[in-house]
Amino acid sequence: MKKRPVRKSLQEYARGIAGGLLFSFPLLFTMEVWWAGFIATPFQLLIMVVVTYLLLLGYNRYAGMRPGASWRSVFIDSVEEMGLGIILSFAVLYVLNRIQFGEMSTDEIMGKIIIEAMAVSIGVSIGTAQLGSPEDEPEEEDEVQTEAKEAGWRTGLRSKVSLVVLALCGSVIVGGNVAPTEEVVLLAVGAAPFHILLMALLSLALSVVVVYFSDFHGTGRHQNGNLFFAITVDTCLSYLTALAASAFLLWFFGRFEGVSFEIAIAQCIVLGVLASLGASAGRLLIK
Repeated sequence: MKKRPVRKSLQEYARGIAGGLLFSFPLLFTMEVWWAGFIATPFQLLIMVVVTYLLLLGYNRYAGMRPGASWRSVFIDSVEEMGLGIILSFAVLYVLNRIQFGEMSTDEIMGKIIIEAMAVSIGVSIGTAQLGSPEDEPEEEDEVQTEAKEAGWRTGLRSKVSLVVLALCGSVIVGGNVAPTEEVVLLAVGAAPFHILLMALLSLALSVVVVYFSDFHGTGRHQNGNLFFAITVDTCLSYLTALAASAFLLWFFGRFEGVSFEIAIAQCIVLGVLASLGASAGRLLIK
């Protein structure tokens, strides 16, 4: 196994820091997220850490800079990215005076850092992979090409898994900036069923437009085979992923407490407008 030069490692860390801050600064400046860190239970924090780590594993394995890397490398990279996310979160919150030693309990400080670090970690992973140039990892090229030659059904399965992972990352990064706020509940309560339906249709339309009918890089991938079928399957899968991510984020930030089932579903659809945009655009912009 070839050792990486120190300069290249430092470049990766720098890209990771830039990506972590770029994608997570809104959350680091959001009061509702600070409050969520104060009231979150240890079980909720554990769930958030596990889910984030699984997202990092998926992103680094299927969509990162080195998609053909071994699982050992993927595990190590994911741990490094989560550690860097924790350090960045602590540093920014301390600079913003949101961490005050002696005045805050250890539980409150840790809650704030952990919640913020999860979004930062995903940003670190994206930044590390996407803010560099393809020639940064020539030593992995043969392994990637070998894996790409695997037979049919595995390629199709890998494509769908990659789609879901990218959609989840995009949904969490974009939807996570709004999920903690009161505006989601306000919009869900004030919307009539007709408006909720329009929001769902808008989400689906945005997904189709962004992925297949825009000039973004990577939009011409389904020219072979049944285009309509590919559009339908990928759009539905992306939207369902966005709704699942929205439901998880809303549950984590306590937006389902004391509301009816209808309002909970309405909140998911409201947040799904943003999350679905993140899911569809994220598959292109963080690829």
